[in-house]
Amino acid sequence: MLNPAPDTAARLRRADAASLETPAAREPRWNRRPQLAAAWFAALASMGAYCLAMAVQGTYPFGGRSRAVNDLGNQFVPFHARLRDLMHGDTSGDLVFNWASGYGTPFLADFFTYLMNPFSWLVGVFPRDGVEFPVFLVTLLSVGLAAGLMTVFLGRLHAGSPWLRALLSVGFGLSAWMITDGFSDPMWMWGLVAFPVLGIAYDWCLDCRRWVLGALLVTVCWAGNFYTAAMATLGMGLVLLVRILLDERPAAAERPAVERGRVLARAASMTVTGILLAAPVLTVSLKASKLSQPAPEAVYKGAPAVTEYLAHLFPGGLIGRAPHISVGMFALLLVATYPFMGRVPRKERLAWLGLTVAMGVSLVWEPTILLWHGLAMPNGSPYRAAIALTAVLVCVAWLALARGPRPGELLRGAAVVLVLAACVSTTRYMTRGPWLLAVGGLVCLALLLALHRYRSDRRVHGGVVLALAGYVFLSSAVAVLTTTRLRDSMEWWQPKRTYDSRSLAAYKQLKATDAWPATRTDPGPHAVANNDPMLLAGQGGEYYSSYLPATTADTLQRLGTGWYIQGRHTRSFNDPVGRAIMGVSSYLERRRGGVGFVQRTATAPPVVTLRPAGTALDGTTGDPTIFARQERVLGAKLYEVPAFVPAAAITPGGTDTALVPGRGWPLKADRPGSRGTTFTAACTAGTEAYLYTPWLNGRVRVLGKTVKVDGKYAMTSMPLIRLGTVPADGRITATIHSARGQFLPEHPIGCLDRAALDRTVRHLRDTGPNRVETAGHSISATFAPGTKGTAVVSVPATPGWRCSVDGGQARAPRTLGGLMAVELGDGASELSCSFRTPGLRLGLAASGAAAALLLAVAVTHTVRTRTPRPSPRSQRS
Repeated sequence: MLNPAPDTAARLRRADAASLETPAAREPRWNRRPQLAAAWFAALASMGAYCLAMAVQGTYPFGGRSRAVNDLGNQFVPFHARLRDLMHGDTSGDLVFNWASGYGTPFLADFFTYLMNPFSWLVGVFPRDGVEFPVFLVTLLSVGLAAGLMTVFLGRLHAGSPWLRALLSVGFGLSAWMITDGFSDPMWMWGLVAFPVLGIAYDWCLDCRRWVLGALLVTVCWAGNFYTAAMATLGMGLVLLVRILLDERPAAAERPAVERGRVLARAASMTVTGILLAAPVLTVSLKASKLSQPAPEAVYKGAPAVTEYLAHLFPGGLIGRAPHISVGMFALLLVATYPFMGRVPRKERLAWLGLTVAMGVSLVWEPTILLWHGLAMPNGSPYRAAIALTAVLVCVAWLALARGPRPGELLRGAAVVLVLAACVSTTRYMTRGPWLLAVGGLVCLALLLALHRYRSDRRVHGGVVLALAGYVFLSSAVAVLTTTRLRDSMEWWQPKRTYDSRSLAAYKQLKATDAWPATRTDPGPHAVANNDPMLLAGQGGEYYSSYLPATTADTLQRLGTGWYIQGRHTRSFNDPVGRAIMGVSSYLERRRGGVGFVQRTATAPPVVTLRPAGTALDGTTGDPTIFARQERVLGAKLYEVPAFVPAAAITPGGTDTALVPGRGWPLKADRPGSRGTTFTAACTAGTEAYLYTPWLNGRVRVLGKTVKVDGKYAMTSMPLIRLGTVPADGRITATIHSARGQFLPEHPIGCLDRAALDRTVRHLRDTGPNRVETAGHSISATFAPGTKGTAVVSVPATPGWRCSVDGGQARAPRTLGGLMAVELGDGASELSCSFRTPGLRLGLAASGAAAALLLAVAVTHTVRTRTPRPSPRSQRS
């Protein structure tokens, strides 16, 4: 009775034979319909689980809680709003140049880096006030496509049930990396897609076919987002090396070194050609990065504790700085089972487990962290490359599941998971969610045991697979939900304002008063997100991007704006002189109390103005104060800059107030009960006093009010701040409470003569050009014939600008206060400036060469395959 029936025994022998196939054994080409259906199932299941979790949490678009957290609100919703405006022709500028942000800044690098996920272009079919929905679709559809393609790739890795590998692919699409790192960066979501796509392309290299199509797939990955594509290329390249090492096909067995070298050469040439096809994305972005404002130095604080790291193998948690590597309990149980599967060749087990461990270590070792991230330590999480390990974990899980693990093997794997849970039980990570899902892993274990028990009964087997699908769906949704709840409870992850009633009202007002290119309509100071001009329309100084040019940051800060993040987030001007310099005729101002805004108007000169011949341009003179610099740029005396005198030689709580040449007035941190350090100054009564202390941190009591300043060199620079009207006695007394030891500028206060500013603005308007016009990335001005002097374009002179006078030779402009300045010579009538993206020509040349190579290979292959070979009979005759 213990012996199986002959037909059952035959089936078991066939099953065992199939289970002993090498990793090179892949899904047959026939009967594609189940493979396609399984891919669709993986896509729909992963998207459905994500939507279910969002609905339970009440997160947009299923509830009132905004998704716009961190950079999703500050950068990517505004960037997608601008993309939508460009697609509809409803904004100034083009893909090359952005007239809206930073008072004019290059845009192509931003587009290549942040908006090349193909799903981002769906924004064009939605109304502008609904931009957040297509941004949500970028995440959702990327998850679905990644899960579907991973289902296909796993079939190339090893033959087996398409439905079972679809369930593992759901875990990849909804990995902990996606829930925590990827969801708020829509462009990174293309990295989820890139891993299985590159896996399929490299699989073709093993068969020595489809080189051209493989190169195109590499291009699609790198063009969609080169940052995550580089991680995917490295990760799947390591997977390919393991597969080559384990390759047991006849050709590889007869000439292993030659065959392996051939596959590697094919993969390398395919990868290089594909990357070169996407070269403009790389050359433009890398050049823009070199020209950008330096980021704060990122310092790796060391690897997390081993137990904290291993705890992240369990789904549903969120703590601290550690790689987010979980792909669900289903995959974790199978990965733990894989080492005990005796039917799998030892060489294979050692290779795949060695790769997994090596990749895990590489994520927390500084030299390899740099390698994963393009030789630069990331600002933010240093573990973004954890996505690569999630892909490998799913591969190992499939290699175990495809062989049909036996009960004893599964129980050993479950024991490993149990020991792991005990080891990490005391970590902060193991909160209610991870424990709930870990205990739920017992259901998964039972279903896997049943899967083996009823492998020969199609009806029961199908029911078990269906139950397993239900488990994977629900557990994935719970993992997303519990992690999201933990994230939403943290202050750092509180949503940003994007589109609400106040934002839409601001947008309508700004569009109604838009006077570009004659003058600017500035949505600043900061009202909603860190990229208000793209979100709300207008042309302002607010701009937050990794590609913010250093020239722009330096120019605006030296003229009196503030900045954050060491200059990678600039702000609009707060003061009337700065607005006049930039030609701002309308702007939004916060209401008192910080709730809502009110629109203000001002008489402003045009964006292109004229200065007399002999104007002191940059490099010919120095500016002792910010006030002198603003005066030189506008070409008039506007400020009274009083001497700043300490009230006493030593002020209680302050320090010796002797001036330090070149540094300013030294201050010490206030002690408890300190009355601060007091200075006095004198200005003409009725003028407006402004304070400029860019790096001061503390409080200033002056003219009856207290001003809080939060400067921190070089992270946070404070703008010019209006103090009020100088009283009748002309006396200004300032008491400074210093939060730390620091220096106060020698001349921190300037008193503005409003009448002089009004006269200057009228003069600039009267002598300005007859007409100012802008195209996508050019600006031109028409003057009266024979006009002499220096034309000043109120745009930071970022590298790439070329200007010509009356159609003459184009040259890089000179600068006045960092703005473009062009001398008109003996007299001229037309100024024309155009922006050329640095690095674009080199990229196009490389891309053209790669395209020519690709075409040559394609034509050669076509000719060879279509050329008829002589038949044996014709050869004999």
